Amino acid sequence: MSTDKRAGKHANLSIFVPHIGCPHKCSFCNQNTITGQTFIPRAQDVKDTCEKAIADGIDMGNTEIAFFGGSFTAVPLNYMIELLETARRYVTKGFRGIRISTRPDAIDGRILEILYRHGVTTIELGAQSMFDDVLELNERGHTSQDVVNASRLIKQYSFNLGLQMMLGLYGSTLEKDYETALKIADLEPKEVRIYPTVVLKDTRLGELYTEGKYKTYELSEAVELSARLLDLFESRGINVIKLGLHSSTDVEESMLGGIYHPAFRELCESVRARNTMEKLMGNGASYTFTVRPDYLSKALGHKKSNIEYFRGKGIEVTIKPEPSQTENILIKE
Repeated sequence: MSTDKRAGKHANLSIFVPHIGCPHKCSFCNQNTITGQTFIPRAQDVKDTCEKAIADGIDMGNTEIAFFGGSFTAVPLNYMIELLETARRYVTKGFRGIRISTRPDAIDGRILEILYRHGVTTIELGAQSMFDDVLELNERGHTSQDVVNASRLIKQYSFNLGLQMMLGLYGSTLEKDYETALKIADLEPKEVRIYPTVVLKDTRLGELYTEGKYKTYELSEAVELSARLLDLFESRGINVIKLGLHSSTDVEESMLGGIYHPAFRELCESVRARNTMEKLMGNGASYTFTVRPDYLSKALGHKKSNIEYFRGKGIEVTIKPEPSQTENILIKE
């Protein structure tokens, strides 16, 4: 259980419900490693977590109580209601609502009625890919049409819809991943999470990787693709709330390979800034750009990688912060 406290911004009070709700073990999944938790919470644990967050001064009005870690709507019904009833009492005390994550094939009208009555506001679906062959190869146990059907039903009930996708799954390609993003954007979710595939021990994907039957993208390929996906989703008004797995010693100790960097999003944002600067350049050998102060690290690149990138092309770039700047990047005379 963890508290994400960011006054004035949306936050999640995360309560992890491990693998008990998942009817399938996907090729990539080692849920205990990803969440760092095997403990199964009960109603009292939800109460304790909420009370502690209130005592710590969490911004309740901007915080959803979030049940993450497994397929929440696939857990035993009585257990799901036990957790929801406790959480709902804290929604009446001022929390913004309840967020849950689940599988596309664990959504139907009956489940949505229960979620609605108990104050759920946001439902995240693990789509992962919109190609049926990729879903089958990775033992997801659902189809792309299940994602479409569940997404439409969730929106009919006026829940906020979040969709999660993965990059570089077994059987996927850069082109298929971009197509998946396009198909997800067409479903008009409010937000998305993008998870590059990390190969973990004790998974089917780990076996395939060790046997040499599965090869992941290079980090640079995943970064370039993710920069394009950020552009795509933002152009559609869809918020990318997560890009890359969170930095975790559990993941780092258990991973065999795959696409992982503790500052993955920063790498992607750096590439986006670099691409913008290249579009603004002519045939000159030196340029000075001014940026908003909060954009400076992105423009410079991770460990000043953008400066080195242009220097390798024989172009000297200077980037300066400008407090009055309204645009991200402008050429300065």
